[in-house]
Amino acid sequence: MRRILIADDHAIVRRGLKEIILEAFPSAEITEVADAEDLINKVVKEVWDIVLSDLSMPGRSGLEALQQIKIHAPKLPVLILSVYPEDQYAIRVLKAGASGYLNKDMAPEELVNAIHKVLSGRKYITPSIAEKLATNIDLNTQGPAHARLSDREFEVLKLLAAGKSISDIASSLFLSSTTVSTYRARILAKMNLKTNADLTQYSLENNLI
Repeated sequence: MRRILIADDHAIVRRGLKEIILEAFPSAEITEVADAEDLINKVVKEVWDIVLSDLSMPGRSGLEALQQIKIHAPKLPVLILSVYPEDQYAIRVLKAGASGYLNKDMAPEELVNAIHKVLSGRKYITPSIAEKLATNIDLNTQGPAHARLSDREFEVLKLLAAGKSISDIASSLFLSSTTVSTYRARILAKMNLKTNADLTQYSLENNLI
C-alpha cells in the first residue's frame, strides 16, 4: 500500500488529485494538507512513499517546504505542481531536490505517469525541461538576470512586477515590510535595475507575469 501526501491550499484541487490517484492506485492511503507548515510536520512525523505539493501556498511556499523536506527525508520523492509555466520554476525545483515538475493543466494520464516514474526512483522531466537543464547547467553564472535571484527573491520579484505593494507582499508571504524592502533592494541590485517599473518591464519581456 502506497502512502501519498497531497499539499494544496485549494480543497477542490486536492479532491481532483485524490480521485485521479485512487483510480490508478486503488489501495493507496492518501492524506491531504492545506499549507506548507502542515506538509513539513507530516513529513517529519510520518513515513510517506511520495509527496505531491503545490508551489504556491499560504505562508511558506512549496519551494521552501521542499527544501525542508529534503533535510528531514532526503530520499522522499516530491512532485511539484504549479500553475506557472515550466520555464519559470522547473529548474529551480529540480535543483532544490524535487523529483519532477508538472503544470496543473496536465492530463490525468501525465500525472499518473509521473507518479509511477518517481516511485521507481527516477526523475520526471519533460523534453523542454531536459533541454533547459542541458543549456543552463549553472544558473548562477548563465541565463537571464532573474536566474541569479534566490527562490524567495524570485517570489518577491514576481509580486512586485505584478504591482503589489510592500505591505501586500509582506502580508501574503508572512514577512515584515522591512524584510520585503530588503529583498526588493537585493533584487534591484542583482538585476541592475532601479525601479519597480523596471522590474515590471523586465518581467513582461521575460514572460514572468
